[in-house]
Amino acid sequence: MPFIPRIGTGFAGGTTPGGKGGWKGRCAPSPWGGRDPGRPEPPVAPLSQANCHRLDLPAESVIDALDYALSCQEYLGDSFPFVNFDAFGPGVLAAFLGAELSNRTGSVWFHADPRPLQELRFAFDENNPWFGRIVELYRAGLRRWQGQVLLGTPDLGGVLDVLATFRGTENLLLDLYDEPEQVLRLSGELQAAWHACFNALQRQLQPLNPGYTDWSGIYASTPSYILQCDFSYMIGPEMFARFVLPTLREDCRLLSRAIYHLDGQGQLAHLPALLELPGLAAVQWVPGDGAPPPEAWPQVYQAIQAAGKGLYVLGGLDSVSQVIQALGSARGVFFRTQAATRREAEDFLRRWGS
Repeated sequence: MPFIPRIGTGFAGGTTPGGKGGWKGRCAPSPWGGRDPGRPEPPVAPLSQANCHRLDLPAESVIDALDYALSCQEYLGDSFPFVNFDAFGPGVLAAFLGAELSNRTGSVWFHADPRPLQELRFAFDENNPWFGRIVELYRAGLRRWQGQVLLGTPDLGGVLDVLATFRGTENLLLDLYDEPEQVLRLSGELQAAWHACFNALQRQLQPLNPGYTDWSGIYASTPSYILQCDFSYMIGPEMFARFVLPTLREDCRLLSRAIYHLDGQGQLAHLPALLELPGLAAVQWVPGDGAPPPEAWPQVYQAIQAAGKGLYVLGGLDSVSQVIQALGSARGVFFRTQAATRREAEDFLRRWGS
């Protein structure tokens, strides 16, 4: 997997349509040189977790709003226009499997009434309305952009993260002790559903979509994904080895390029096991809320590089620069960032973009 700098500019307020959490505001051309879209702003707001429930909005109108937002941005370095579809929430596979998708708070959460493990069965169904909505948007985007914008895979979530939606987190923690075989059975069903969903989405996108990406914004020419298991924060290495590693090992076998989203200090205990995974291309380290910023963890980045894995660093210009300085080189590092001015962006690229 190539790890290259990605830097974009162009919004006076708000964000690019990439990055976990989706859109955070309406788009406006930057006063210092962001691209002028050359047309009035559409009446429909860009797709976000706050409005993803509006299935009554024509797909073409949603894509038009995204097109306007993308057109406001200037793409520097190796950046490119893409839409990640994480507006439907992190772990949307749960909704595809029958959980309630709720965005009453403005952010997407998934809910399901806890049921006994023995009663749970999981199988992916392409007739699910949420899945159908994403397919509808894919088709409208492909018609509109004809391969000029990369359409990403939505945030499907990790296997145990999805299972926790249906069992409840506390119940699932107890299940690991009380019903381990049932947890393993359901993990297998969920992993099969995950890959069936992933493959169904790619069938909709290819061959016109110009590659593969997800919320990470990393481009790949072959099937790739940023894997996760946020539930792992709450378990130790022994349970991680039993309940999580087998699914990740299979993911790395089935995906040509896989990255792991290591989220929170509670997951650092699992890093040694992750670094031994064959086929895992890279790791993204996210310290978590309340923790020191990314640049305060050079030992984590150095351990990842020493194992021969790439790094994915997401942050501001100063934060990314400090991480690279600690490593001594940007080699093997994919960084995604935004600059406030063109000059800042060009200075950053001169320093780290070669």
